[in-house]
Amino acid sequence: MLEKELQEIFGDFTPPASTDGSYLGTQTQMKATRQHLEEKFQQALIDVKSRLKAARIKVGLVVSGGTIQLQASLPVKLGEMDVRKTGRKQYKISLNIPANLDGLKTAEEEAYELGKLIARQQFAWNDKYLGQPVDQLEDKVKTVGEILAEFEIEYFKTHKLTEKSKHTFSYYTGYLKRLVGIDTVLTQSAIDQKLVELNNEYAKYSAIKSLKVLKSTLNLTSFTLEGIKNKQPKSQPRDIPSDEDIVRYYQSFANYALTRKGTIKRDCLKSWKMWQWVYGMLATYGLRPRELFVNPEISWWFNPENKDNTWKVHPDTKTGYREALPLHPEWVELFDLKNLECLELLNSQVSGKSSYTEINTIRVNCSSWFRRVNIPFSPYDLRHAWAIRAHIMGIPIKAAADNLGHSVEIHTEIYQKWFSLENRKQVIKQAVDKKDDIDALKEENAQLKAEIKQLRQILAKYQIAEVLK
Repeated sequence: MLEKELQEIFGDFTPPASTDGSYLGTQTQMKATRQHLEEKFQQALIDVKSRLKAARIKVGLVVSGGTIQLQASLPVKLGEMDVRKTGRKQYKISLNIPANLDGLKTAEEEAYELGKLIARQQFAWNDKYLGQPVDQLEDKVKTVGEILAEFEIEYFKTHKLTEKSKHTFSYYTGYLKRLVGIDTVLTQSAIDQKLVELNNEYAKYSAIKSLKVLKSTLNLTSFTLEGIKNKQPKSQPRDIPSDEDIVRYYQSFANYALTRKGTIKRDCLKSWKMWQWVYGMLATYGLRPRELFVNPEISWWFNPENKDNTWKVHPDTKTGYREALPLHPEWVELFDLKNLECLELLNSQVSGKSSYTEINTIRVNCSSWFRRVNIPFSPYDLRHAWAIRAHIMGIPIKAAADNLGHSVEIHTEIYQKWFSLENRKQVIKQAVDKKDDIDALKEENAQLKAEIKQLRQILAKYQIAEVLK
């Protein structure tokens, strides 16, 4: 039922195309999604008001403070002055109904119910319309674990159901379970205590970010995060491998296979070959590990028409479809990336697996294999190395960014952030050598011009002599 409703909401919506998997790109898509939902909501609000008017229901709907309120002429509350002496007064009743499409359905139902009470002259101010005391609300506060199912339902009412949105949501729930705890009650004191216990800056940042999404999605009022600064921690320094290191450590997988214990399971004997192939692909194409495991187009990889050796990244990945090119084309052969056995192992590894959890398990396996064979850098460091290498080689930033599947801003930030002293020395040396080469060519060109001028003069004298004979 939920998927059908989501299809109705998002059926005519396509997120803006973006090659930016960063905060900036995500914000652009989120802004477009919010605008789409707001347009849907406003149209639905007009429809509901029209239905209420047609049914002669004497209750209006007012959107205020992120909630939908009921507005009607009702008997004056006990203790309030009846200024007009009519016994009635215009009131706005807040039932904490969220101002979204789902809340609009609830508001319409409540409007009909209140309208019937007014028409039958049976309305009375009770706890529901007066508002419940705070101590009664406290009794209804749930734990993180109890609210996760509701969180998922409400989250995907405002986010189009895609692989990317499922990935993002899984991060939120993962942080809530691991950092906040499923048994933690969603009260101010309990949340404050959990945040105090988190000493790691990145853990605290992730917990607060996830709690904010949870709170806004479910309109929770039992705790607040106002006043808490949540600046993303600075990234830890990375040791980006050089091209020489990348080529050298490629052999680590084969070395491991020769020295590992003989008790290894038969069906795992050749697994190192696939992970060595993965290493080569990440280094050659600068891919995200996930982009090798989500519906790999192996048939295209071996297609004779694929003369440029492009790797097709599936649309269900972080930044969508693209065709990635190798920066060092010779590495395709050097790392034996067209090895059929390795591709068969890859196909066996990913066949029938498409969910976030399944693909993430393979991705985590990739990192563990790097550690297992004693490679001193991570899979993602190969991607950063590609970005830096492209800059050193003078590849236009837009072309390099598109090949990696992110924005120019993110690409620039990557190679500026991880650009080492050695990288700078190399670029400066290349620039100096290039200048020296240009100066040498200019000097040689000047000498050739002088020689040509001299030869022309000799030729002219010879021609004159011939005429005088």
